[in-house]
Amino acid sequence: MTDDSLTSVHLVTLGCARNEVDSEELAARLEAGGFRLVDEPEDADAVMVNTCGFIEAAKMDSINTLMAAADLKDQGKAKAVVAVGCMAERYGKELASELTETDAVLGFDDYADIAGRLNSIMGGETHQSHVPRDRRTLLPLSPVARHSGGHTPVPGHGDEYAAVGAQAGDAYGARVLRRRLEAGPMAPLKLASGCDRRCAFCAIPAFRGAYLSRRPTDVLAEARWLADQGVKEIFLVSENSSSYGKDLGDLRLLETLLGDLSKVDGLEWIRVSYLQPAETRPSLIEAMVATEKVVPYFDLSFQHASGPVLRRMRRFGDADQFLSLIDSVRKAAPTAGIRSNFILGFPGETEADVQIVEDFLTAARLDAIGVFGYSDEDGTEAASMGDKLAADVIEERRARIADLADHLVDQRAEERVGERVRVLVEEIDPDGVVVGRAEHQGPEVDGTCELVGDLGSPGGPEPVVGTVVEGVVVESEGVDLVVEVTGA
Repeated sequence: MTDDSLTSVHLVTLGCARNEVDSEELAARLEAGGFRLVDEPEDADAVMVNTCGFIEAAKMDSINTLMAAADLKDQGKAKAVVAVGCMAERYGKELASELTETDAVLGFDDYADIAGRLNSIMGGETHQSHVPRDRRTLLPLSPVARHSGGHTPVPGHGDEYAAVGAQAGDAYGARVLRRRLEAGPMAPLKLASGCDRRCAFCAIPAFRGAYLSRRPTDVLAEARWLADQGVKEIFLVSENSSSYGKDLGDLRLLETLLGDLSKVDGLEWIRVSYLQPAETRPSLIEAMVATEKVVPYFDLSFQHASGPVLRRMRRFGDADQFLSLIDSVRKAAPTAGIRSNFILGFPGETEADVQIVEDFLTAARLDAIGVFGYSDEDGTEAASMGDKLAADVIEERRARIADLADHLVDQRAEERVGERVRVLVEEIDPDGVVVGRAEHQGPEVDGTCELVGDLGSPGGPEPVVGTVVEGVVVESEGVDLVVEVTGA
């Protein structure tokens, strides 16, 4: 039973799955601090927006969401609007001065006492926003020295640095500081935060910090807690999952962790996100295809296929090396799902480089492809590079590759007709349409499966959200599939 006398907060989460984990940590901290979480912004005394600061489009979405929340305040439906998250951390005082409609811009260092901060703001106190700093300097340069303690809070690592009581106590072998905001059968689970790479186009390490793995005991505790909450699929997220364990003294710790996670009662699927091609070692591929419950899904961060462009990006590999990696994955798991993202229009890119991307994508037969046009990001090496391309050239190349990508992933989905698949049921709409995802489909962005057949009939499988059913792909509709269910 909720206490309606408590100050109510609505949390809006923008951006990636890592932000979703951060929001659920914030939600637990707020509840522990005496706030009441509500589902609708119109019902809230305070609206907190967990912003995304990755690329220009994401930043604009964050600003528009904050402005919409400010409109509610103008209508008398909310008393405060607060920005948190990556854009808030990245710009701090500058964002607060330019977006005066918000009552406060809070950085990552405010998370440990988020309830206290919000209480002060609701009480009319003015919050002095932080001056952004390079968070890579807050942890020791040596990865193995980063767990010595005494450093500042890291979002998503609340079980290690929390100043409030644990949501789940000690029943899971370690403290779990999290409050679920979504009720679906899938939940992201953070492996690590930050990144030690220096990709020329990426600002994330500067505001997310150096790479810091969560300890296996904490990851396992949270997985057990999520399973007890009804979660059937955990989506392991970080800025770079293939680096997991390097700061804990074991470069192959992810392989061991996957085996331990597979023993968690109640979990059906374990999915790994964001692998660096240069770090996707044979032992990791073997673990991902051979470990029970780990789905054969490879989220490989290629970003381009031309060797010269990748060098300028401060990345490794080329089209031939990437195709060899894909071949090794498919030899181990012929029906594995493979997705990646690509940036077009990077400084110095030529038409010949774009042709390499086209040829690579045609040969790779990826299941999901994200295509982005290059844009300068504050504080990155690429922002000061010469040989910049005109905006219309960047957009033409992005659109061309995006059109090709749409055609190729549709074609790849069509190739799966006749394939036997396992599907996690995620939704049953009021008309009885049953929708889920196959093992090769990541959450939200990789397509879905509509289930057909003798669902719910005598002798047929009963569709229930959170169950895994088996069937045969009988039709494709773009990247989406139609699956005839043959058994539970």
